Amino acid sequence: MHRNIYHGHARVFLLALLGAAVIFLPFVMLDRGLFIYYGDFNVQQIPFYRLAHEAVRSGEIFWNWHTDLGVNFIGSYSFYMLFSPFFWLTLIFPSAFLPYLMAPLLILKTACAALTSFMYLRRFVRDERFAIAGGLLYAFSGWMTFNIFFNHFHEAAVFFPLLLWSLERLVHGEERVFGCFALIVALNAAVNYWFFIGEVVFVILYITVRTAYRSWPMGIVKFARIAFEAVLGVGIAAAALLPGMLALMGNPRTGVSELITGWNFWRYWDTQLFGAILHSVFFPPELAAKTNFFPDLAVKWASLSAWLPLLGPVGVMAYFSARKQDWLKTILAVCLLMALIPGLNSLFILLNHSYYARWFYMPVLLMSLASIRAAEDSQLDTSRFKTAIKWYVLIVAGFALMAGVTPHFTHDGELKLGLGGDAGMIWAWVGITLACIAGAWAIILRKRYMPGFTGRLTAGIMAAACGFGVFYIAAAKLTFERSQYIADDGSLTFKRANYVASAAIGGRGRISLPGDAWARSDIHDGMDNLLMYWGLPAIQAFHSIVPVSLMEFYPAAGVPRDVASRPGSDFYALRPLLSVRWLFIDRSKEDQQPMPGFTKHSEQMGFNVYENENWIPMGFAYNHYILPEQLDGVLQNRISNLMLRAVVLEPEAAERHADILMPLPEPRFYDLGSDALPHDVYDRREFSAYGFAPDKYGFTAYAYFPEEKLVFFSVPHEGGWSAAVNGREVQIEKANIGFMAVRVPAGGSVIRFNYMTTGLIWGLWISAASLLICLAYMFLRIRKRGPHQHVTRDEEKPESEIPEHELPESERTLRFVPPKTTPPQETTPPPAGGTPPQEGN
Repeated sequence: MHRNIYHGHARVFLLALLGAAVIFLPFVMLDRGLFIYYGDFNVQQIPFYRLAHEAVRSGEIFWNWHTDLGVNFIGSYSFYMLFSPFFWLTLIFPSAFLPYLMAPLLILKTACAALTSFMYLRRFVRDERFAIAGGLLYAFSGWMTFNIFFNHFHEAAVFFPLLLWSLERLVHGEERVFGCFALIVALNAAVNYWFFIGEVVFVILYITVRTAYRSWPMGIVKFARIAFEAVLGVGIAAAALLPGMLALMGNPRTGVSELITGWNFWRYWDTQLFGAILHSVFFPPELAAKTNFFPDLAVKWASLSAWLPLLGPVGVMAYFSARKQDWLKTILAVCLLMALIPGLNSLFILLNHSYYARWFYMPVLLMSLASIRAAEDSQLDTSRFKTAIKWYVLIVAGFALMAGVTPHFTHDGELKLGLGGDAGMIWAWVGITLACIAGAWAIILRKRYMPGFTGRLTAGIMAAACGFGVFYIAAAKLTFERSQYIADDGSLTFKRANYVASAAIGGRGRISLPGDAWARSDIHDGMDNLLMYWGLPAIQAFHSIVPVSLMEFYPAAGVPRDVASRPGSDFYALRPLLSVRWLFIDRSKEDQQPMPGFTKHSEQMGFNVYENENWIPMGFAYNHYILPEQLDGVLQNRISNLMLRAVVLEPEAAERHADILMPLPEPRFYDLGSDALPHDVYDRREFSAYGFAPDKYGFTAYAYFPEEKLVFFSVPHEGGWSAAVNGREVQIEKANIGFMAVRVPAGGSVIRFNYMTTGLIWGLWISAASLLICLAYMFLRIRKRGPHQHVTRDEEKPESEIPEHELPESERTLRFVPPKTTPPQETTPPPAGGTPPQEGN
C-alpha cells in the first residue's frame, strides 16, 4: 500500500503551525487577543497593515493621504506587504480586525516557511522525515525569530525556498513542468522587490556553484531555459516591480553617494561587527537594539542571525568535516566569505554602504540542508557530530569568557569584569546555547540506545524552537517596557502594551475634531505613527519609502529625513506652511507650549488638543519668489519661515511667472523670528483656497482670487500628477523644493489634480504580455512532450544521466534521491542476546 506522497507536506505544515501557536498564543492571551511587541512592530507593522487594508478595500490605491505628507501608495507599500498573499488574505476581514490578525499571520507564515523549505529539502534526503526536521530548522531559525520585529521580512523567507525548488525542477525536468520557475520568480519579485535583488545575487551564485559539479546536468539549452524563464518571471511581476522601483529611484539612501567604496569595501568600519557575524551562527539572536555580547555594535537592526534551533552550527560543522569536495560545502563557504567582506555582503543590497544581514535566510536554508544530511549520515557514524559538538562547546566558552569575564576600565575609570552589556542576559544566552548543545548530544550521540531517531530529532527541534521563542518574546516585551516606562518615583510602570492597545489601536474614531476644513495634525514628543493609528493626516511619520521630493525638502529645510519625518518644535513655521491645524500633547508632559501660536481646544484621550492660530488652509498664493541658491545664507531652521514670505522656484519657473511674481526684496530675508510669523501667515491666508477635498484619485480645490496667482499646495511633487484649472490642463511647477504649484486665473476657479501611479500602466501591459507568453510557452512544452505519464515515487528515476558509481563520493548523496513510499527502518546495534529495536513512526 503506497503512502500518500503529501503526507510529509501536511505533517511539517501542521507541526510548524502548532509550534508557532505555542509561541505566540500565550502573548495573544496576555494582550487580550492582540499581539503587541515593541519598536517597529508596534509603530509600523500594525498601523501599516490596517492603513493598507482600508486603502485597498476603499479603492484608494493611487495616492494615500495618511502617510507622511502624502505618498504614492503602491510605490510606498509594495516594500511592506501590498503584494503579499498573506496581506490579501486579510481583505475578507473588516479593517477593525487587522490588529487581531497579526499573530495569526505570523503563525501562518511560520507554517508556510516550514512547508516551502520542506519541498526543497526533501529532494536531497532519502527519508523525508529528515526534510521535515530541516523545514522546522528553517522556519524557527534565529533569522525568523529576530524578524518578528520586521514581520514583512518573513514573506521573503517563505517564498525563497520555492525559487530553488523550481530551479532544481527546471534543470532536472523530471516532473515535465515548464513555466513553474517563471511563476515563482514572479511571486518572489512581486512580494518584495528589495529582497528580490538579493535573491537574484544568490541564485546566480547557486547556479554557478551547482554547475561546477557533475551532479547538476547543465548545458546551453538548459541555461537558456533558466534565463528565459527568469526574464519572463520578472516581466510577469512588472506591475508590482515598476511602481516600487521607480518610487525608490532618486532616494538619497540608494544613490551613488551611498555606494560602498575604498577600504570600507574590504574591512568593516565597526570593530565589533566581525565578531558579531561569527557570534550570529553560534548563539541564538539577541534582542534588536539590545546587544549584550557586543554592546557598542552600530548595526542593531541588521537582522544579524544565522542560528538553527537545537543544532546551531553542529550539523554544518559535521557535514563540513565529512566532505572533501561538495557543492553544498562550497556554497556555504562562499556565503561565509561574503558575509565577512563588506563589499561582497553589500552585493545583496546593491552595493549600499549600510550594513544589513537580511539576506542570511538564504544560507540558513542551505545550513538546514547540511544539518539534516549530516544527521541522516550520523545513523552510520556519529564521530563527526561528536567532534563538532566539542568544538562548539569550546567556541561558546570562548565567547562567554570574552564577553562575561574579560576585565576592562570604563569611561569613568572603574574596573569592570566583562566586555559585554547586561551580564545577566549574557549568561542567559550562554545557558540557552549550552542547553541546546546538551539536547543535541542526547538525541544524536546516544541514539543507538533509544528507538525513533527522527522522531526525537524533530521533537528536540520543536522543544528548542518553542522554548526559545517564548523566552525571546517575553524578554523583548519585558526589557523594553521596563526601559521606556519608569515612573517619577523610580517604580516600574508596565504601560507600553496597554498604551498601544488603548491609546493607539483603541483610539480610532474616538478623536473628535471640527470637520469644517481638511487639515493636517501634529503630535509633540509622542509615539511614532500614533496619528496614523487614528486615521489623521499628519506631518510626523515613521516610514522608509516616501516620495523623493520629501527626501529633498526636509534636509533643505533643516529637518533630518532618513527613515522618519520628525520635525522638531524649533521648526514652528513648518506647521502653517504644511497646513497643520491640530497639535496633540500628552497631558503628562511638562512642556505644553512647545511652539508659538497654539491655543488649547479640548482634552481627549489623555491628550491636550491645541489649535493653530496660524493655520493656513491647503492651497495658498504668493506675490514673491526666491531662487534655491538664495537659501544658502539663511539659517536652516528659518527656511520654512522664509517660505511663508516667498515661494522657492527654479529659475525657469520663476521666469515663466515673472509677470505675476516679484523677487523678494533683500530686507525681507531678515527678521524671520516668531514675532513676524503672524504677519506672514496673514498674507498667505488672505489668498487661500476656500475649499479643499482630497479623494482616491487626487484632490480638488476651490478658490477665488481678484487677480491671477501662483497657488501652492504642500503635496509632494511626483511624476504621476496632472492638473487642470477650470477644465483646462495646466503645467505643474515644482515649488518650495518638494511640492507643487499651478497658475490660477482671476475670478472663481476649480483646481483639479489627478494622480496615476508612475509605471503602473506600463507595468500592467508588460505583466499581461509576459503572462500570455508564459502560458503559451507552458502549453507548447506540454504539446511537444506529449501528455504527462504519472509515475509513482517508486518508479520515478533520478534526474541525472550520470550513473551513481561514476560520481565522486561527495556528490552522490546530494543528487536528487526520490523519497521512498515507505520510510526506511532505522536499526541500532542489537543488545547482547537480543534483536535490534525497530523505530516507530
